[in-house]
Amino acid sequence: MSAMPSSQPSSAPQDSDSQETREWLDALSAVIGTEGGERAHYLLEQVLEHARQSGIDLPFSANTAYVNTIPTDQEERCPGNIEIEERLRAYMRWNAMAMVVKANRHNPEDGGDLGGHIGSFASLAHLFGAGFNHFWHAEDAGHGGDCIYIQGHVAPGVYARAFLEGRLTEEQLLHFRQEVDGKGLSSYPHPKLMPEFWQFPTVSMGLGPLMAIYQARFLKYLHARGIADTSNRKVWVFCGDGEMDEVESLGAIGLAAREKLDNLIFVINCNLQRLDGPVRGNGKIIQELEGEFRGSGWNVIKLLWGSNWDPLLARDKDGALRKVMMETLDGDYQSFKANDGAYVRKHFFGRDPRTLEMVAKMSDDDIWNLRRGGHDPQKVYAAFHRAVNHVGQPSVLLVKTVKGFGMGKAGEGKNTVHQTKKLTDDDIKYFRDRFNIPIPDSELPKIPFYKPADDTPEMRYLHERRQAMGGYLPKRRVKAEESFTVPSLETFKAILEPTVEGREISTTQAYVRFLTQLLRDQALGPRVVPILVDEARTFGMEGLFRQVGIYNPEGQKYTPVDKDQVMYYREAENGQILQEGINEAGGMASWIAAATSYSTSNRIMVPFYVYYSMFGFQRIGDLAWAAGDMQARGFLLGGTSGRTTLNGEGLQHEDGHSHILAGTIPNCVSYDPSFAHEVAVIMQHGLKRMVEKQENVFYYLTLLNENYAMPGLRAGTEEQILKGMYLLEEAPAGTPLQVNLLGSGTILRESMAARTLLAADWGVSANVWSCPSFNELARDGQAAERWNLLHPTDAQKVSFVAEQLAPHAGPVIASTDYMKNYAEQIRPFIPAGRAFKVLGTDGFGRSDFRGKLREHFEINRHYIVVAALKALADEGKVPAAKVAEAITKYGIKADKINPLYA
Repeated sequence: MSAMPSSQPSSAPQDSDSQETREWLDALSAVIGTEGGERAHYLLEQVLEHARQSGIDLPFSANTAYVNTIPTDQEERCPGNIEIEERLRAYMRWNAMAMVVKANRHNPEDGGDLGGHIGSFASLAHLFGAGFNHFWHAEDAGHGGDCIYIQGHVAPGVYARAFLEGRLTEEQLLHFRQEVDGKGLSSYPHPKLMPEFWQFPTVSMGLGPLMAIYQARFLKYLHARGIADTSNRKVWVFCGDGEMDEVESLGAIGLAAREKLDNLIFVINCNLQRLDGPVRGNGKIIQELEGEFRGSGWNVIKLLWGSNWDPLLARDKDGALRKVMMETLDGDYQSFKANDGAYVRKHFFGRDPRTLEMVAKMSDDDIWNLRRGGHDPQKVYAAFHRAVNHVGQPSVLLVKTVKGFGMGKAGEGKNTVHQTKKLTDDDIKYFRDRFNIPIPDSELPKIPFYKPADDTPEMRYLHERRQAMGGYLPKRRVKAEESFTVPSLETFKAILEPTVEGREISTTQAYVRFLTQLLRDQALGPRVVPILVDEARTFGMEGLFRQVGIYNPEGQKYTPVDKDQVMYYREAENGQILQEGINEAGGMASWIAAATSYSTSNRIMVPFYVYYSMFGFQRIGDLAWAAGDMQARGFLLGGTSGRTTLNGEGLQHEDGHSHILAGTIPNCVSYDPSFAHEVAVIMQHGLKRMVEKQENVFYYLTLLNENYAMPGLRAGTEEQILKGMYLLEEAPAGTPLQVNLLGSGTILRESMAARTLLAADWGVSANVWSCPSFNELARDGQAAERWNLLHPTDAQKVSFVAEQLAPHAGPVIASTDYMKNYAEQIRPFIPAGRAFKVLGTDGFGRSDFRGKLREHFEINRHYIVVAALKALADEGKVPAAKVAEAITKYGIKADKINPLYA
């Protein structure tokens, strides 16, 4: 059989003086025996450091032996009733299995299988049992509540427990994954679908670990700033060993160690299997993960072997068993659990005559019943206890389990177990017998749920343990108990007024002024969380460094190089800014933690995360979707937006599609404002919705780095701005040729310039409409169409687009710095008989001056004029020759390559 390479390199020097070696080892043993492990550890560190200082090259290894980290004599004993806990786990296992199997025994006419997972919860039921019974606090008067990121595929097991607790009904279990009628249970942890139950969405692999790290960091932030006492709260993260291959899973473990997040505990369920097969068939995933985490500065606790391995390890004086344990590959360990005791005797213990002799008097059943550590309640308790009480580092528990534990031939340890959702009658009977479920043979075909009577010892124990831990989990807060009054729009008067003659600003500057003003509000200002990803100076926000400081749990121990400057780089223990470095995923994870603080910490926080718009929904789209699921509230700001505005950066930085992506998230409200007053109106209204009304929406605004004069707010247009469209410049009355020019962001100004050209060169008057949100206009129109479809005999609703355009004759031309699809959304709502032309920036971005880019993408004022004339020609109001004349007049290259393919 294949074997792992020895932990000693082949070139390791041979022992030239065994007597001297023995003396050194005896001396170390004496120190351990008399002064303890910590003293021995200190001495070894000193010897190693001396060797390094003497120029001796010492190879580094972050790995320890393939045994439990906690010696048996150092285990904290479980204070609970292990026998009762075992019975409760058995009932939960049964109900979880029954729920999934029932959901997949429907008539094919119902639409086929509903899916679900049995094997994942089977592998970590012991881990959940220890957590629920002894470690996980619910929110109560003296505790803010622990945050539990539950491995997504084990949702049936959590439902099974809640059923025993009386928190879910049998009818709900019978409607697992059947949610349309409002009485079912979601497939995975989804706060959107079960808002009072699930805290965090975790089934999008890798996002749970990443979000949890920043959640733990945000709890420290709240405490450091005096907003909430989070000192006794923990963040527990359950994930699978296969999930750790997702780059997000390990992407922020350095941050956790650097900031000493000892409120963070990862529990990695190492059942050695992912969805299709082994995680590391030719290696050892636990050793690999140990190296990753220990090397990053984490406290690593390995739990590999159950208590019935302890006597064998105690007899392993020459290390033969430990050697076999280390050299056996994960693919082989999986095979052992997919077979039987005789197979294990031959292929594991049989690798060395000494280990084979160890089990000579054990039966095959005895060998088969040697448990992995994750299925030993005492060992699990000891590991959890060690992690909870560790100070100064985050902890990770690498727990070895069996996927499908207890499922027998139906999938235990097999490659197919993840997809197993249907069991035969024999499989169900085996499951019943394996876990001693008191259901008679006559009832087995019905696969009934099992719940003991309320007055049984098991049920009393179940409730007593949760009462001792503050209540039941998981549980989610829907609204914060506190409230705030948002500053009035008048508070932001400086942003609403026209810029003075000769003064130009950008919408990014308008945003910064809005934020600065909000920070001055005595009540809400401290709740603002500015989040940056190393681009403060890009967005003109460096003034906030001095004003509110950058959060750093260790303060600022160094003297910043720019200390003599007014806006120097100031870090502080109670700093308000979260500076994430060059790290969009981290910035978004911090934003999610702040944006859901109303739920997780009963504290309303208002996060403002600003970034290059190109690095927004495109790069962290899955996190943005998770934010929607979590009912996040806050502002995302996409700076230097549009495909032609960030003129010198080219393909990598130019965004022409983030609004299309934002529109796919139902509770994301998105705007592409052109002017400062639009920014102020939108953000102040967003604050009222999210803070005062506590609505479950979040806002995405794109901002520009292009400076120009701002026209100021015209009273009475506020509601129209929010709906997505208002008349900015009206055509003179009585003009025979008239068009409507719609625009957003920077390209609205091209529409304004086109209005001048149309009048001067072609005698055409134009209404110019500012459309801050084609997404909101589309949603409004779609809602009206749905109403009309379902209420055919009632008064028919009119879309806001049609309502606005109805009094203004002429074709409609929409132009944006985004792909055509963005404005195309409103085509169905243009009044009947009107021509509708859309200009947009389809294609890859490139570097050049703004004017050249807008010419290249065919969205500048000249193309808008040509589109307007073509629309009039299509309506028969001007001859087609006029369009050709305009193309010649403006030097448009009619035969150039389509920018989509250029």
